[in-house]
Amino acid sequence: MRDHKLKKVVIVLLLLSGLVWGGDMEAGEGVQYVVLNRMPGGGWRQSRPETAQGDDFLEVTRHFPEYRTGKVRVGVSCIVSYFNTAQALTVRFLRRVLQCAEETDTPILIKLDGESWWGGRPDLWNWWDTERAGYDPANRGNVEWTGWDSESAIKIAWRNWGRQIRVLPPPNLMSPRYRQACKSEMDVLLPIVMAWWWGLPEDKKDLLIGINVGWESSIGVNAWYYGGGNALLERDAKDDPREGLKTGDVTARGQVQIGYAAVKTAGIRSEGEITERDLCEVVRRHLEGLAKQVAKHGFPREKIFTHGAGWKDEELLYDAAVNGYSCPGWSFYKHSADPAKHAAVQRALKKNTAPYWAATEWLLMKPAKTEVWRSAIENTLADEKCRFVCIYNWEGIRGKAPVLQAIREVSGSKGSR
Repeated sequence: MRDHKLKKVVIVLLLLSGLVWGGDMEAGEGVQYVVLNRMPGGGWRQSRPETAQGDDFLEVTRHFPEYRTGKVRVGVSCIVSYFNTAQALTVRFLRRVLQCAEETDTPILIKLDGESWWGGRPDLWNWWDTERAGYDPANRGNVEWTGWDSESAIKIAWRNWGRQIRVLPPPNLMSPRYRQACKSEMDVLLPIVMAWWWGLPEDKKDLLIGINVGWESSIGVNAWYYGGGNALLERDAKDDPREGLKTGDVTARGQVQIGYAAVKTAGIRSEGEITERDLCEVVRRHLEGLAKQVAKHGFPREKIFTHGAGWKDEELLYDAAVNGYSCPGWSFYKHSADPAKHAAVQRALKKNTAPYWAATEWLLMKPAKTEVWRSAIENTLADEKCRFVCIYNWEGIRGKAPVLQAIREVSGSKGSR
């Protein structure tokens, strides 16, 4: 244990001094990436680490011959939801995918998620079910509220990722217990990634594309609340409301306003109406805190990326992805054909002092035609500061030959392995 801590200190000092992997010495400087995100469970399952195999990487990369001297490389994105499974399983899973990335010479993006899926931590969210693990009434402070006090804590929320599903109540992003829990999990996982990166040969240091934190970080979008939702928890999901969101409403998104817990805990306000600026400030602090934690483990800024988003043109939320510890990243759907036309992202980039930014979630909402997809990917990477475009998801495009051909052409590949 002592040797491990000493090694970590040495790594951090070397990074800070610029003696390794910094500035002009970084392997892969100037390289851009087309990254294919693998859905959790689509190829491997975090709950069963042994299912992560080299074949899951080769299933992707065999379509794109490797040109190490090329400007654009193809990689894979792996989502590690550190609150969704027991820590021992999460650790085994992370070690396994890093090993597979090295064995198959596949650049990898590690996404650390503590927002979207946190079912394995009822000790943080279970404030209502006395028969379930983790029950503690004080957990009201770790979830979102529909009013200014914890009596309005919610038990359930809804999400639409292709279809509406029930999810757990979203975390209070400013809860001290929640934030400390995120840091504790990251303190276990990040040294594993750092040790792996440290151990790579110099000519393979570019296998680590980066660490991505956040996941379309926001309040009331990927986990919204219907009126009377707590009562619906005891009923069949088929009877749930189906009206979804009005994304143009930048505070409540057309449903019951939440965010009170985070805004109050942050000390922003404790009465009156929540504003767009209030919610954006919460998300900004949240992403900055996560990025800062990654930086504390010695990762240079150019390897740290946030994942912001927005759903209304030019809303303030896009700015929340920018901070002094990381490179900003956003989801691109509406403007995936040409991010240069995305006014809010371009506004945020004017505030960015990081060396890069990224399309951390990207999908072209157009027909699967090679020329159309090639143009969109090239437009996204046209800005040399765009480090990567991460296509969501591999499972949705792997059977579309024209799309795969577009990626081959962008990366300089012409055949298959």
